[in-house]
Amino acid sequence: MSTFLPKDVEDGLRDAIIANQRRTSRLRVEVNGQSYAVLRMWRNGFSVAAVDAPRLRGLVDIFEGANHLSQALVVASEAAGDEMHYEFKRSTLASDKAPVDFARDPNAPAGLLPRL
Repeated sequence: MSTFLPKDVEDGLRDAIIANQRRTSRLRVEVNGQSYAVLRMWRNGFSVAAVDAPRLRGLVDIFEGANHLSQALVVASEAAGDEMHYEFKRSTLASDKAPVDFARDPNAPAGLLPRL
């Protein structure tokens, strides 16, 4: 039995794998109002389908569904097959609370109750 596949079958399989990754990925990167599905993410970068993504550079927002995960400064690293890899220069986790410039007392009351 031969393990050789014709070029068009190989290309079709690769395209189907990329399409499936795009469809099932909840992660996305957003820049200038455009959104791109993230195929893979690692500690210091991520990858996007090469046919979708331009050479991103600068500030991007990373979302998981509707949740804002982080804001990052990225640079296009390399094209690896059908994926474009990007590296973080800086990545800051998003927070739903404003930062404070003082230390909070862990035993402080959560609120005040009115006198009746």
